[in-house]
Amino acid sequence: MSGESGDDANPQEPRAWSGVRSGPLRAGEWVRITDPKNRRHHIQLEKGAQFFTHRGAIEHDDILGSPEGIVVTSAGGVEYLVFRPLLHEYVVSMPRGAAVVYPKDAAQIVAMADVFPGARVVEAGAGSGSLTCALIRAVGPHGSVSSYERRRDFADIARANVEKFFGGSPPMWSLTVGDVQDDLHGREVDRVVLDMLAPWECVEAVGSALVPGGLVCAYVATTPQLSRLVETLRTHGEFTEPDAWETLVRPWHVEGLAVRPSHKMNGHTGFLVTARRMAHGVRPPGRKRRPAPGAYGADYAGPRPATESERDPESTG
Repeated sequence: MSGESGDDANPQEPRAWSGVRSGPLRAGEWVRITDPKNRRHHIQLEKGAQFFTHRGAIEHDDILGSPEGIVVTSAGGVEYLVFRPLLHEYVVSMPRGAAVVYPKDAAQIVAMADVFPGARVVEAGAGSGSLTCALIRAVGPHGSVSSYERRRDFADIARANVEKFFGGSPPMWSLTVGDVQDDLHGREVDRVVLDMLAPWECVEAVGSALVPGGLVCAYVATTPQLSRLVETLRTHGEFTEPDAWETLVRPWHVEGLAVRPSHKMNGHTGFLVTARRMAHGVRPPGRKRRPAPGAYGADYAGPRPATESERDPESTG
């Protein structure tokens, strides 16, 4: 499959490996159909096939050859919208082994990790491939995404999901079954994204591979993981002060005068942590604020950041 775009490109093929298609819907493509109650289904189009709903069958032949954005009617008289799925719609419905990185977090990672066209990105923890798709699209045809996954079964699912969305294996992407630490030494990369159980184990290897000014971004699910990763980045000594946050998305119901927050929302999914690589051998200035009393008490067993006096023996505190 060609990854070229332009006037001579087939409009039904993904544009420059973006996963975006246009033109008439054809056999083999996936579409998203939505009923009046906003119930959604993803189906793969096939000549002569039917999709059975609780209100009758939908003929695939009624969809094939049409542009997206049409309305088809089931045998029971229910109308359904038909569109190709957007990336954020695809990733929440695709098969999964590991939990997916949801669109609200993937968007934050791409933006706050400043993943740019042409970037050399390493992803540790391919999971089910949702974040991988966002990273591939962000780096574009002149960048690279090197994904690592320790579990082969997860890697197989991630590969299938990525290839399904892009219509093949994007040439800027590689997937390795193994430990990212085994392959980082001696490399130069612009961004490292860690989505794994113990990202603090990779901090030394990440520090050796990131170019000065490069950025590490980690996605963790729990507060103990968050605490240990942040303290490990601090003790490394050559990263800027880590930033940590989470994102909450609250939809709104808008119906005439009934304008209010939705009863459902996408609450906590995970924490994000970013830090930038200092020039090699250079440490950031010491933090001016002091830890809260008891922050590193007897019950704390993680890494401890160096105190100001340890950084500067002549300091009196």
